[in-house]
Amino acid sequence: MPFTPPPARDPQSRHRLIGHCLELAEQAKSVGDVPVGAVILSPEGEILGEGYNTRERDADPSGHAEIAALRAAAAATGRWRMEGCTLAVTLEPCPMCAGAISQSRIRTVIFGAWDEKAGAAGSVFDILREPRLNHWVEVHPGVREEECSAQLTEFFRQFR
Repeated sequence: MPFTPPPARDPQSRHRLIGHCLELAEQAKSVGDVPVGAVILSPEGEILGEGYNTRERDADPSGHAEIAALRAAAAATGRWRMEGCTLAVTLEPCPMCAGAISQSRIRTVIFGAWDEKAGAAGSVFDILREPRLNHWVEVHPGVREEECSAQLTEFFRQFR
């Protein structure tokens, strides 16, 4: 399902894209994991990869939505460089995911909720725009922030 024009340039497309990520996040919840969903689009707006959190299901500390989406996009394209691509995710990327995003040469990141404990796209750290690194990422935060935050709050409420 293409999202055109390129989502980084169009607020309506960003809104729809995060909606798709929210649906993916529900799949994470269904396997007992924190509801985070991610998708990677080609420069033309085609979905290259998507994923959701699977740390609990797979007993894998790297089982984050962004990592799953990057792996799927790399498998689909046969390359690790995602130059010109956009990654959208319901929660601000953590340091591990921000590092992988930077290394993969993603051009743009769109995210919903801020992560005030471990965010690495502007809240706690800003790895995606760190001037000492060799690749910088355009960041569009807070897209459908309330919905993304509510999905996480609802999930964690069961543990209180």
